[in-house]
Amino acid sequence: MGDVLSTHLDDARRQHIAERTGKILTEFLRFYEDQYGVALFSSMRHEIEGTGLPQAQLLWRKVPLDERIIFSGNLFQYQEDNKKWRNRFSLVPHNYGLVLYENKVAYERQVPPRAIINSAGYKILTSLDQYLELVGNSLPGTSSKSGTAPILKCPTQFPLILWHPSARHYYFCMMTEAEQDKWQAVLQDCIRHCNNGIPENSKVEGPAFTDAIRMYRQSKELYGTWEMLCGNEVQILSNLVMEELGPELKAELAPRLKGKPQERQRQWIQISDAVYRMVYEQAKARFEAVLAKLQLARPAMEATIRTDMDQIITSKEHLASKIRAFILPKAEVCVRNHVQPYIPSILEALMVPTSQGFTEVRDVFFKEVTDMNLNVINEGGADKLGEYMEKLSQLAYHPLKMQSCYEKMEPLRLDGLQQRFDVSSTAVFKQRAQIHMREQMDNAVYTFETLLHQELGKGPTKEELCKSIQRILERVLKKYDYDSSSVRKRFFREALLQITIPFLLKKLAPTCKSELPRFQELIFEDFARFILVENTYEEVVLQTVMKDILQAVKEAAVQRKHNLYRDSMVMHNSDPNLHLLAEGVPIDWGEEYSGSMGDSGSPSVPEAATHSEKRRRAKQVVSVVQDEEAELPFEAGSEPLSPASPDSVTELRGLLAQDLRAESPPPAGPLLNGALSQESPQPTAASEASSPPASPLRQPPPGKAADLEPPKPSDQETGEQVSSPDGCPPIHTTTEDSAGVQTEF
Repeated sequence: MGDVLSTHLDDARRQHIAERTGKILTEFLRFYEDQYGVALFSSMRHEIEGTGLPQAQLLWRKVPLDERIIFSGNLFQYQEDNKKWRNRFSLVPHNYGLVLYENKVAYERQVPPRAIINSAGYKILTSLDQYLELVGNSLPGTSSKSGTAPILKCPTQFPLILWHPSARHYYFCMMTEAEQDKWQAVLQDCIRHCNNGIPENSKVEGPAFTDAIRMYRQSKELYGTWEMLCGNEVQILSNLVMEELGPELKAELAPRLKGKPQERQRQWIQISDAVYRMVYEQAKARFEAVLAKLQLARPAMEATIRTDMDQIITSKEHLASKIRAFILPKAEVCVRNHVQPYIPSILEALMVPTSQGFTEVRDVFFKEVTDMNLNVINEGGADKLGEYMEKLSQLAYHPLKMQSCYEKMEPLRLDGLQQRFDVSSTAVFKQRAQIHMREQMDNAVYTFETLLHQELGKGPTKEELCKSIQRILERVLKKYDYDSSSVRKRFFREALLQITIPFLLKKLAPTCKSELPRFQELIFEDFARFILVENTYEEVVLQTVMKDILQAVKEAAVQRKHNLYRDSMVMHNSDPNLHLLAEGVPIDWGEEYSGSMGDSGSPSVPEAATHSEKRRRAKQVVSVVQDEEAELPFEAGSEPLSPASPDSVTELRGLLAQDLRAESPPPAGPLLNGALSQESPQPTAASEASSPPASPLRQPPPGKAADLEPPKPSDQETGEQVSSPDGCPPIHTTTEDSAGVQTEF
């Protein structure tokens, strides 16, 4: 590979790439600096005026569930340096960076991982045909003819490939379709989380960055959604540079690549990855420098805004009135002829899968809590409640249990409308809805936890506890219905704006955009950092279509379509003391109920457990590891055991009521509410006493947090990292391939 890179990326070409990258970054960062002042003013005005969303009924975690291992198991990875498949022990920590170890022993001994993968911007492919098609399209003229050897051969029929348009590709395979499905769900969760890399609580830097991206692309006549707006700021900025630089390099270098089609494809992947890494490092340095400069200037800007807030608002409204008088007739005609007729069909296409997904979230939450309640009835009251609740608390982060909710968004299509409105992909809407689903599930679970914890302080009997669980469940479901309706309506409005506004701007650009500079003279020089003509123009365009969008969503709610509540239905202070409960210390079910779990004879970690044993058992949300079969190439467990309980809500309620009236004999095994059971026979009481316990889902004891902590991938290089046996720092197997992209989570 070194020869390929040294041949095609010599010093002169690297210098050209650096200069071209610098030019693109300079142009973009000018937009970013302009948008920073506008975003700062908007944020401060919002704080003063206090306009916000309706108060949510569900609580939300102020202290997130950190230090959790989401998933772990073994899978084969293809090594590009020696062209061999190697078994790797892999885990996904709470930051959703896929961590690959040489094997499980290396993980237990805290040997540095071989690779940490930030999956932002990647796509999961489940067949070689999909991959070969994408690779062939990325380099025209290299499509493999029938009978020729492909670029990659998979030893099984169940591959999983992480594909990126510019960066390195990762190749994995599994032994069974069930394992492939599980890992696909896990990796998709990683991509979903990493794509959402700009913090939601960033009220200035985040909006300034996304607006700058949009303004920059519109200056290049690129409107509509952008599929590569994913990851943190530096990753998005690297994608932006590669969007322009990639085709230029491809046109220049593709004719010079030698060899068979598959060899030229392999060379281009190596070159593209090396260039992406160069661009990433340069973008990171430039962006951080500009951000530091803006943060130094922020106090002075805030002081000016506070002093002149009224004058700035008046000046902006005066500018908006002039722009509105100029563009309103044209914009209204455009909306009436090209947008208004299509809003209902777009909304319907969005509502059906989204509402099905939120309904599935409700059903999954109901079933998990009801199963837990049945377990409490059948297994001795509150003795094991801590164990069940710790598993339930992590339900929103369980990739497999949440998969049925996420899958509801997959059928989303904008047939006939996608091309008309220049929507490159519906993936951005699917992902956003799925993130809302996870947030609402976690809010529901956390609210249930908080109310149940309060109830337990009264010392209820087993029968009282079961009735309280059912009562709290119904109470939380009512709050969920209200909040999910509010969240969905907001999502629909945002999606409709995201689809229609770029289309309108593109339609109006030929007649309106050239006239905008003449409005600049209406802005006082002192306020020029906080008011931009282009932003005000977009706000006026937004207002012309917003009325129709609000009306369409309102009509859907009035008709009770998809269980949407009307705007007039507002739950005011239905639980005035509920939010006060969330101000307390976060609930640690494992620690708080560890004594009762031990007293009941349920398994607990032995006092003399080794350090590696404790580390192995650290806080798994769900694992596919079979520890007793660690030597096998794949250690994936089976699907959860099917509980002997009905699926329908009505039957579950009936069974619960029946068990409350008269205790039934305990079932053969407890209902599962957490980590997957393994493919093994049901143990007897004797074997349970002698066998090691299942991994508890709990926080580490005081003083052990550092020992149990998964590797932190902030600023760690992505790529193969090999550790020497004697514990020396890891060395790279190659020079270019292991340079790595700086990764932040």
